[in-house]
Amino acid sequence: MPTLEQLIFALFPAALLVVSGAVATLRPPTAWMRSAILHLAAGVVFAVVAVELIPDLLRDHRPIETAIGFAIGVAAMLGLRAFSHANEKHERPEPPADPTKEPQSRPPNTVEPIALPIGMLAGIAIDLVIDGFMIGIGFAAGSKEGRMLAVALAIELVSLGLAVAAGMSKLGIARARSLVVLIGLSATFLAGAAIGMVLLSQLSNAWLAGVLSFGAAALLFLVTEELLTEAHEEEETLALTAMFFAGFLAFLILGMLGS
Repeated sequence: MPTLEQLIFALFPAALLVVSGAVATLRPPTAWMRSAILHLAAGVVFAVVAVELIPDLLRDHRPIETAIGFAIGVAAMLGLRAFSHANEKHERPEPPADPTKEPQSRPPNTVEPIALPIGMLAGIAIDLVIDGFMIGIGFAAGSKEGRMLAVALAIELVSLGLAVAAGMSKLGIARARSLVVLIGLSATFLAGAAIGMVLLSQLSNAWLAGVLSFGAAALLFLVTEELLTEAHEEEETLALTAMFFAGFLAFLILGMLGS
């Protein structure tokens, strides 16, 4: 069963997802600020992989299990990316109506409800389940690995909370409704963390190598294909690039001090 320490470190990223999203509904962040957080998160997550997960895999020296776990991790993330892209295509806004045609009449004093982007949110929810599962993988490797991974994912979920809140605001969805969505998304992260902690608490060395390599692949995909891709939507500056290396260096030093 998960320990109190594990539960606290799982709640930390989930809470920041809701808090950052709630703040963004009141005061949306600038594009530069969001890009800076994305660069920082990418550096931090990359550092956790390089400093904590990869050394454990090299020490265990199980190439077959590592290769299988890594391949499954890449396949899972590619499948999630394909699922998300398919849903985004289905939910593209319809072209503007023909001005020569009369609009359909609607009963007076009625407001047409704004539909939630279910496909997009489903993709984010699945991604969050995997992120939560990463917490379980981290604690399966050790308390230090779990703590550092939880902090790294917390920074990533701050950027996600900002993005979700901004997207909901652009769609004209009310703040209260956006907050409910954010709470629901944080619950999916906690569900993934709980599943990971329960299932991975008593793994053999062979299974642990496969799970750690799965986590390393998923986190590397997160850095290269999601965090940095979104971060580069803003014009790159020296300060933004420095944020990546600042995040990496900070967690590199933490890894040294905690060993």
